[in-house]
Amino acid sequence: MSDSTDVQGTVPEGLPSHGERGHGHGHGHGHGTSKGALALGAIGVVFGDIGTSPLYAFRETFSGANHISIAIDRMHVLGVVSLIFWSMLIVVSLQYVTILMRADNKGQGGSLALVALLSRHIGKTNYGWLVVLLGVFATSLFYGDSMITPAISVLSAVEGLTVVDHRLDPLVIPIALVLLVFLFILQKRGTAKVGMLFAPVMIIYFVTIAGLGLNQIVQNPDILWALNPYYAVMFFVTDGAIAFFALGAVVLAVTGSEALYSDMGHFGRGPMRLSWFGFVMPCLLLNYFGQGAMIADLPPELAAEVIRNPFFLLASEEFRLPLVILATMATFIASQAVISGAFSITHQAMQLGFIPRLSIRHTSETEAGQIYIPFVNWALMVSVILLVLTFQNSSNLASAYGIAVTGAVTIDTLLMGVLFVGVWKWRWWVALPVVVLFLIVDGAYFAANLVKIPDGGWFPLVIGLVAFTLLTTWARGRKLMRDRMSEVALPIEIFAKSAKNSATRVPGTAIFMASQTAGVPSALLHNIKHNKVLHERVVILTVLIAEVPYVPESERCEIADLGDGFYRAVLNYGFMQETDVPLGLKQMERCGGKFDMMQTSFFLSRQTLLPSEKPGMPIWREKIFAWMLRNAATAMDFFRLPTNRVVELGSQVEI
Repeated sequence: MSDSTDVQGTVPEGLPSHGERGHGHGHGHGHGTSKGALALGAIGVVFGDIGTSPLYAFRETFSGANHISIAIDRMHVLGVVSLIFWSMLIVVSLQYVTILMRADNKGQGGSLALVALLSRHIGKTNYGWLVVLLGVFATSLFYGDSMITPAISVLSAVEGLTVVDHRLDPLVIPIALVLLVFLFILQKRGTAKVGMLFAPVMIIYFVTIAGLGLNQIVQNPDILWALNPYYAVMFFVTDGAIAFFALGAVVLAVTGSEALYSDMGHFGRGPMRLSWFGFVMPCLLLNYFGQGAMIADLPPELAAEVIRNPFFLLASEEFRLPLVILATMATFIASQAVISGAFSITHQAMQLGFIPRLSIRHTSETEAGQIYIPFVNWALMVSVILLVLTFQNSSNLASAYGIAVTGAVTIDTLLMGVLFVGVWKWRWWVALPVVVLFLIVDGAYFAANLVKIPDGGWFPLVIGLVAFTLLTTWARGRKLMRDRMSEVALPIEIFAKSAKNSATRVPGTAIFMASQTAGVPSALLHNIKHNKVLHERVVILTVLIAEVPYVPESERCEIADLGDGFYRAVLNYGFMQETDVPLGLKQMERCGGKFDMMQTSFFLSRQTLLPSEKPGMPIWREKIFAWMLRNAATAMDFFRLPTNRVVELGSQVEI
């Protein structure tokens, strides 16, 4: 390791291991609720992000945010609306809702769940590591997205006040900041009660925006010609580069598509497909077509004025303030869903070994997925506040928005290609045209967004690179630590025979947490060395995290009797489950009797990193790893151990 003495860090032994086996069948989302009820729930929770895109997507295409100027006339309006329609059809409906939702990992979706699924099938191949890196980078980009979404959504809704009365413009940023701070403060109380209000509000919102759009379509039905892809093609033929750069704003209409895949586990693919095709997509398209119908035949001067905020101008003057209030509530809900998604993805990454232990609080006694991670919450809040103060309005933020989304979608397309060939066993000549089609579409969106980098697109890329560095550094550092500890590990069978006569046996149970399923944990060696005692029952316990979301209780425990009062036990969990060790121990009956927590002591080994002559990774990464070790949450919190029954013993390790 480094020769610098300040590269020090400590971590308790007993980190959950990333199991290589796919345990059980899991219970997926395990819903006993009707498909219709689940579909209604999905409208409230899942579709907020993509549902609030009409507030700014159509406007940004013409607003010149990409340093381009598109004439606001019938041909260009038809071209843009046609692009939005076909983008929604190809990217959201076909790629995500139809194809990727079939790629569930025991009911769960999202980049990390997909990577875990692929790793089970191709993890040992030459390119397995590349699949993992792509998935981790897509996850890293999500953190940038989860910062920008609340900022741009709430800002764009509050900006509707300026349509009601332009004198309210100075109040937009203060009101947006108050709403956003309140949103993050609300997180620690949980979203169960607020969630009950989500679906009705979002249903009212979607019905309202559909009605406003339909009203304009009836007045100007010519906009329906945009259903013909001819107008999207002619946009490119006549305008060339301008049309290409316009894709950078058109893609805002499909932001949130990756969230549909990530949230699949909460409701199931059937109800979500029903919600999307039966309600959400028609409502969104009616609104986009309505915005186009409103400005398609306006004189240039009036059109230039209307395009500044066409969403709110769909409503007559007396209904604009209620629309602003309704849109603000919808963006509040959309932001809530993204923040909850950040908690969920962090928990998955933690369980899969890419993020150090963080303090997790469960906000619901019945719903395991409702969690609150203080560090992530406050980090997001600070980032969102800085974004609002820095970019000042939603148009400027739109420049930063597309990169993260299109980058993640493009990576998902590459992973989809691996899925076709490596898991579903498609012939390459069948898979290739499908993947190439999506790569052309997604790649064009990503390339169009590259021009935004100087105007704010750099932000999600920087966040993504920082997150990617942290995630990969932690995973690499953990592997090095495990390898070093395995090299010096003493076989437990040999230790048990030699230790039974060299130490005094005392009443009670001692549980030694171990990160490996082989060898003697250093805490046990140090206990013998310093205390010269052994408990009547000694259990070496390892927590394994499988590459499936859930492990059934019937496969939770594995026990081996080593003789002389020594046992080796394993608790298996899925990467969506909570590692509650005391609860898991209650299920163990073949381990020398039941566990009485008042007669049980938990021994943890806290490793201290030392400089190594042959460092396993660059010095700067070792320093980052040491910093992450020092700031990881305690094993007591992570494993939910009784705090008054834990003993920590120190040891040293070189990486």
